[in-house]
Amino acid sequence: MTTTSTLTFDAAGFEAFLASRKDEPQWLTDLRRESFSHADAMDWPARRSEEWIRTDIRTFQIKKFAPPVEVPAGEVPSVHQLRDGVDPGGVLETFDSQVISESLDEELAAKGVIFGSLERLCREQPEKVRPFLYTVVDPDHDKFAALHAAFWSGGQFLYVPRGVVIEKPIYLGSTLSDGGTDTAHTLIVLEDGAEATVLHECNSVNSEAAGLHMGAVELIQKPGSHLRYVNVQEWGHKTYHFAHQQATIDRDSQLQWTIAAMGSGLSKVNQSVDMVGAGANCQVNGVMFTEGRQHLAYHTQQYHRAPNCHSDFLYKSAQQDKSRTVWRGMIKVDKIAQKTDGYQRNDNLVLSHHSRADSIPGLEIEADDVRCTHGSTTAKVDEEQIFYARCRGFTQKEATRMIVSGFFQQIFDRITIESVRDALAAAIARQVREYE
Repeated sequence: MTTTSTLTFDAAGFEAFLASRKDEPQWLTDLRRESFSHADAMDWPARRSEEWIRTDIRTFQIKKFAPPVEVPAGEVPSVHQLRDGVDPGGVLETFDSQVISESLDEELAAKGVIFGSLERLCREQPEKVRPFLYTVVDPDHDKFAALHAAFWSGGQFLYVPRGVVIEKPIYLGSTLSDGGTDTAHTLIVLEDGAEATVLHECNSVNSEAAGLHMGAVELIQKPGSHLRYVNVQEWGHKTYHFAHQQATIDRDSQLQWTIAAMGSGLSKVNQSVDMVGAGANCQVNGVMFTEGRQHLAYHTQQYHRAPNCHSDFLYKSAQQDKSRTVWRGMIKVDKIAQKTDGYQRNDNLVLSHHSRADSIPGLEIEADDVRCTHGSTTAKVDEEQIFYARCRGFTQKEATRMIVSGFFQQIFDRITIESVRDALAAAIARQVREYE
């Protein structure tokens, strides 16, 4: 389905968008109006600002895209990578930011688990949603964040009560049509001692599809909880992808967050994990693979706000053709966050003479009893390894694919779900081409 609406992200489009929200609670409408007024007063990010100096959005024209006010009609395509070999405990799928299906196992519902459309649950169970919505992501971070807060649609909400362990993964699927818009907001809340695994994949109907994703992710973990969150982003190569993704994890909680970014034409993503309770532990794994003229920029932050916390961020990127990746990482440590153990690393494998990798690790430490380290490497495929493999019967392409797969193996080894490991490895392997 191609978007046919003539509405845009202006005042008229905003009023039409609000009119399309059926029975939306007043508190949410008020939040939207406040966010739109802030967005309307903001300028687009300055070209020379430090955060945007490596990401040129001058070709981006938001007037080419419409707010998600239409309900999909006819047959809606399903694009699945993470579903194979998985028996999910709950499923929610959206198409152009409209919820098309949602389900939750009765056993989980009986335990008090709440899962489904965020906009529906804002109406039906506001007492569960309202205390958490926009308590982690700042809707005033920039114009993209403010517009998202005003126009979000569809969305996913998962609430796991105290002490409840969800054995089966929860599956989220987001699909974009050619020319469509996705503004979904993902909100996941785990109470004390709760545990869950969430698989979230974002796909366009085909690899060359255009579109706009302007989204946000909020992960909230109470003391002693454990969350595994996997997000695969494979939007079409003419799609713009702007997102703010943030987690806050409390005392003795554990977060494993895996991101695979292989789609979109231009991405600018801000990802942060705030450790707000002593003993919090997070591991973030990032995979970026680019080709053509793709430009993927991921800015990460591991923010230690409490003592005795551990963070481990590992991003690996490979670039083909004339593509470019930007990774900008920061370990931030407050004065009270003594005994911090923080680590960040970004490794790049440049597969062509015209591709580029920018890697900017950083530290901002105010405590005096910490262990924080960072590192970055950039290299080409080792020609001796190619020669060695070809001498044993491999073709150039087979040898290159094997080396690239080995480069990402460290990330794959961290993923505890076998089907996810296999899906990511297959997605990368099929994109590797032969280079002289």
